[in-house]
Amino acid sequence: MPANQPDQVHELFQAAFNARDTAAVLALYEETALFVTGPSAAVTGRAAIGEVLQSFFAMKPVMRLETASVLQNDDLAMLEGRWVLMGAGPEGDPVQVTGTSHEVVRRQPDGTWLYVIDDPGTGR
Repeated sequence: MPANQPDQVHELFQAAFNARDTAAVLALYEETALFVTGPSAAVTGRAAIGEVLQSFFAMKPVMRLETASVLQNDDLAMLEGRWVLMGAGPEGDPVQVTGTSHEVVRRQPDGTWLYVIDDPGTGR
């Protein structure tokens, strides 16, 4: 199911992430999307984003993502989300990570919305 409104990207991301469905998560990104991995660090492109996702999926995570705001201007929108990720560390200990994300999504020619920039805002 594609995102027909900007805030639907968050809903679809949460569902695909919780299913650990890499293909479904990556389908929410433009081919050359930028994913922030840390202060002044990012990866570009679906393949690189997929590699980052695998490190998250190793935690067997469950994410709760709530859209805090949507600002739209024509074919661009800026999303802010608040999320909690619960999983397990390498030794099996419970891990909980929270963050406030900021993303830019763009309306595609078919009317659907995809991530252009995704900054999950973990621990920064």
